[in-house]
Amino acid sequence: MGLGLRCGSRKRAVGKSYSAEKKLELQIEKLVYGGDGLARLPADEHGSGKAVFVPFVLGGERVEASLIEQKKGFARARLERVIEPSSSRMVPACRYFGRCGGCNYQHTSYASQLEIKLAILKESLRRMAKVEVEEIEVHGSPAWNYRNRARLKVRSSPEFTIGYFQFNSHELLAVEECPISSPLINRAIKKVWEMGNAEGVEEIEFFANGDDTELLVELYGEDGGRFAEALREGLPEVRGVALFPSGSQKKAGLLPGSHGSQTAALTYKTGQASYRVSAGAFFQVNRYLTDELVTIVTGGCSGATALDLYAGVGLFSSVLSREFEQVIAVEASPISFEDLRYNAAANVKAVRSMSEQYLKNVSGKLQPDLVVVDPPRSGLGDSVVHSLVNLGAPRVSYVSCDPATLSRDLAGLLKAGYRIERAHLVDLFPQTYHLESVVHLVR
Repeated sequence: MGLGLRCGSRKRAVGKSYSAEKKLELQIEKLVYGGDGLARLPADEHGSGKAVFVPFVLGGERVEASLIEQKKGFARARLERVIEPSSSRMVPACRYFGRCGGCNYQHTSYASQLEIKLAILKESLRRMAKVEVEEIEVHGSPAWNYRNRARLKVRSSPEFTIGYFQFNSHELLAVEECPISSPLINRAIKKVWEMGNAEGVEEIEFFANGDDTELLVELYGEDGGRFAEALREGLPEVRGVALFPSGSQKKAGLLPGSHGSQTAALTYKTGQASYRVSAGAFFQVNRYLTDELVTIVTGGCSGATALDLYAGVGLFSSVLSREFEQVIAVEASPISFEDLRYNAAANVKAVRSMSEQYLKNVSGKLQPDLVVVDPPRSGLGDSVVHSLVNLGAPRVSYVSCDPATLSRDLAGLLKAGYRIERAHLVDLFPQTYHLESVVHLVR
């Protein structure tokens, strides 16, 4: 699953805070999922030191940090200075790093980032799924300009500003460039700044096509019509603009309104297929690894029937249709479903349904050779895992964007008799703590 770029959107709950912040020297044990480093507070009369989480550090470093929040079982601290740096520490390439909450790992080399993510994935599988997976194939990405989608906040007063939330807050940070976003998206950001006004718009999302030559724009606000026209005139790469009411979310299935004569959609071409992607539909965000991800998920599979759950616009089913007699693609979002139907080959049956409900409806009636699941961050959940087990497919390919929910779901599948045949870490999100993984299961 891919993510819209919402820098700094993780606003932590406030626990006991310190009016006079206490500075400590801490030894960083390792990095954990979420981007923070794990250290231990000094032991006291209450027992051994509890966990403390510190951002922008690296494993093995000795740092000075200010304790800013205490919870019952853990604490949080702010990095003040690095006393003994890691050998992989480097100067961040982005001038906003550390203030913008979008990236977590720019202070270390890309090779180090992959090692960190691999260790986190293995530990999550070991701790939660109770399985040791020694061999996980790692698929790296170009480290910069990889994102085909970015969503920015807009403020018109007291002065015009576009940008992302600051780290760990809802304060807006003005941003003039984003080095992990595509060159076209960066040109679009520059153009909006030059326009100097976005009346009626609260958020802008840019989505670039596969070769970074065309742009789809989503506007969130009360009235962005005039801004839409001005943007289309000033940026010829814009192929469609969609207007969403303020505060609306794609996951709610709200259909946007198009603005102008052209349809609010892009044709996204990859090396393996071509997809219509409408405003509000989900598509993977890494413009370099789309084909590799599809090959990892679908390669070497063939048979009579494949079931593609959480199918989106048909990223996997469009390729599966060439090796299976029939593909059933299930998608709940009305926007993505319309694209799925449009993109579907003749032997692909598109079904609009929640995956949980669909599996209940076909229990005892369907015997697929392969099931592909690409759930949201929340994972499958017990009900879908139970239904998958009852379905009895000999092969399951699980695409995950969260190692914790992946591990939870794998625990149920492994207990029911599945085993892990192969596992992959696909780094769709360089510079951030997010990681994509693919696990092939057989029984």
